[in-house]
This record gives sequence, structure tokens and C-alpha cells, in this order.
Amino acid sequence: MTRKVKLILNPMADLGNAWKAARDLRPIIAEYGNADWSGTVYPLHALELARQAGEQGYDLVIAVGGDGTVHEVINGLMQLPEERRPILGVVPVGSGNDFAHAAGVPVNPVEALKLALYGQPNRMDVGILRGGDGREEYVDNTLGIGFDAITTIRSHKLPFLRGFLMYLVAVIQTIILNFDPANLKVETDQETWDGPTVMFVMCNGPREGGGFLVAPDARPDDGIFQYASIGKVSRLMMFRLIPEVMKGTHGRFKQVRMGEFHKMTLTSDRPLYIHADGEIYSGFGTDVRQLSFEILPKALQVVRSS
Repeated sequence: MTRKVKLILNPMADLGNAWKAARDLRPIIAEYGNADWSGTVYPLHALELARQAGEQGYDLVIAVGGDGTVHEVINGLMQLPEERRPILGVVPVGSGNDFAHAAGVPVNPVEALKLALYGQPNRMDVGILRGGDGREEYVDNTLGIGFDAITTIRSHKLPFLRGFLMYLVAVIQTIILNFDPANLKVETDQETWDGPTVMFVMCNGPREGGGFLVAPDARPDDGIFQYASIGKVSRLMMFRLIPEVMKGTHGRFKQVRMGEFHKMTLTSDRPLYIHADGEIYSGFGTDVRQLSFEILPKALQVVRSS
């Protein structure tokens, strides 16, 4: 018996090239025979469509887009009771595709769709972020504070670049223009520490930004989140660390702190810049200074190969 499938396509993913990939997928969907398409037309539309798919009795929701599309779809699915929550499939056609990488989803869209339609689901962890302003948001891959959140904001202003190069250029801009560490106090279920911090990233998967191995040992189904923190360093040292982060070898430097947790609270002496899976949670002009974060083990069924 085939599953009842809803595909949610973000046609603007990968600078508007996602619709071309979707066109090549239509024969596979026609052969499958029990699937419907919906396209997103405004921010958070994928969230609404995913929630509605669960309410309408779909068994499988496939996110066709980048990490932002996956993030919205997962936030929609997580609003549903577990017994009515569809399985998630992913066809990565975005710039970074870091969630798909963590889940072992093929890079090729055709192969990814076949896996989503015919593969078996496995459970993955999801994190939940609660800001000091009361907002809640689910996180599937990484939650970044400080440097990498500003990098994400800047990457959105580089429309002519794609993939890893887009993030790398944004990194260089951030080092030059926005390099002011916040004083953070971090409390987890395992430790407490504080100090000036340039970058703090909580990781369910090992990678963000299309190729930065922030937490190379992170696994999305092990019941824990890992973190990587860079303390107060010079701009020159940050340039030194960037290639190390790309290789996942930054943990050997004394300015880098790495660990793991199940629950965390964090406070700052100034407004926090935060991204959740590459989507801006708090940016320039906001005033979020505290947050809590915890992992929800095995919260979501995902069709994946690892």
C-alpha cells in the first residue's frame, strides 16, 4: 500500500532554480500515483502547508527546497500530535542542504525523491528553542548565536552567490564588520560557564553553511545536542580558525570550547543575534537576551539513509 503523499515545493530555493529540479521529478511522482503538490508563496507558508497536510490525513510530507523549507515544514509537523504527525521526506534543492547531509539524503534530487517515496523512516531528534520573549521554535540542525547568525543575515544579502561560496563571503564580511563578542552565561544539565563569546552554535547535525563542520561528531538521532563556542579572539585569529571549522579540527584550539547537553539556558549582556537552521530568529533591531533550549529525542520520523 502506497502512502498518501504531499510534496511542499519552495520554487524560490537555490535562487529560484528549485522549480527546474521539480520539473524533472514529475515523472517519478506520476508513476507513484498517490501524491499532491503544493507550492509556497510567502514566508512560513511551508509551515502552514505541513500542518494542514497532517490534519488532512497525509502519511508523508516531502520538503522540496533548502534548509529553510525543511525548517518550516518540521515546525509545521511538530505542531501536530505525534499520532497525527506525518513522516518527513526531503528533496534537497537549496544552497546549503545541511539537514539532508546530516540525514544521509542523496544530493541528487531524483535519488532523494525515490528514497523519500520508497525508503523506510527512522526517528530523529528535534530541539525546541524558547526565547525570553516567549516565542517557541523547533530546530532540526543547528541553532547559531552571534557570529554565525550575523553571517546568515549577511548571506541573505548576497543574491548573486550560491552554496558554500555565499556563506564564505558572508563570513569574511562578518569578521571585518561585525566582530563584537557578547558576554554569555551558559548553564546546561552538565556544566555552567560564562565569558566573552564571539560564536556559539548548538548542533543536532555536524554541518552548517553548506560545509562548515561545526560539530563533526554530532548525530541527529543520538539523544543529545553538541555545541561549539569560540571565545574572545582577534580578527586575525578568527581568519585562522575558519579553515579549521571547515575541516572540523577547530576543537584543538584553546579559544574553542566544545561539549554536549540535553537542556541549556543562556543569558547575554546585550541583544542576541540568533538563527535557527539558517532562518533568522532574532536579528538587527531585536532585543532577545535570554533563551532556553532542550532536545526532544526521537521526536520525528524521517525517511533517510543514515
